[in-house]
Amino acid sequence: MRKLLVLGFVGLLAQLVDGSLGMAYGVTSSTLLLAVGVAPAAASAAVHFSEIGTSLVSGFSHHKLGNVDWKTVSTLALPGFVGAFAGATFLASLPADTAKPWVAGLLMALGLYVIYRFLVLGGRRPKFKARPGAKFLVPMGLVGGTLDSIGGGGWGPVGTTTLLSSGRLEPRKVVGSIDTSEFVVAVGGSLGFLFALSSSGIPWDYALALLAGGVIAAPIAAWLVKHLPARVLGVAAGGLIVLTNSKTIAEALGATGGTVGLIAAVVAVMWISGIVWAVAQERKARALETREEVYAGA
Repeated sequence: MRKLLVLGFVGLLAQLVDGSLGMAYGVTSSTLLLAVGVAPAAASAAVHFSEIGTSLVSGFSHHKLGNVDWKTVSTLALPGFVGAFAGATFLASLPADTAKPWVAGLLMALGLYVIYRFLVLGGRRPKFKARPGAKFLVPMGLVGGTLDSIGGGGWGPVGTTTLLSSGRLEPRKVVGSIDTSEFVVAVGGSLGFLFALSSSGIPWDYALALLAGGVIAAPIAAWLVKHLPARVLGVAAGGLIVLTNSKTIAEALGATGGTVGLIAAVVAVMWISGIVWAVAQERKARALETREEVYAGA
């Protein structure tokens, strides 16, 4: 019971991050499920079934707040579904012991990318006028959907960062469109896992716990997307992902308990330092905006 309550809280926090940044629900949830010993395919299956509910509520909330570009969603949905279904059946065919370190490596790479996107780039993006078309969105949907099932997360890191860097949609519509289209991706991945694992191979209690927490957080996150400092939250989420998966990888490579602890300590120090630096940069940016507003009004 205690584990289910913890997973419910994880789902809540993960959805707060995902609904505000357009990424990290699956990566965060899958990382923690792997850390407690759930097999990679079962962990990804639980996350995808929970995402059916969380993405539905999140998408509805973003739609009500005007955060969704429906042309982008309609173009992304089908390739995302196909990619997610293919990725799910592939992951389910791998032995758990073989898949775990590879999935942890993929998750850690996605975590590093999240940190890079929000710490190094700081939200910068080039300027374009045209809305993204099918030639841009279809390959992105296929890749994002496939990685989402194999890694238990990836739709947000691939989709949100690609659309943000293209500069073809305003940030709030990028987040809202990616979160809304994730419903179709979650259905595709879930069907793939159901086909490959059967219902007995899916940890339904974990999926329901994640779902409960995520559904509570979804409408809150949709509102916070206009107010939350994305840079700080992105670095915090990415650091947690890297920290947890570095431990999994070190153990898979045969590292001793002392070595694993040392690696975790080093990563933790770097993580905290990154958060402190991100907070400082956010304060500088806000102070600069305030001065500019004062000069403009003078």
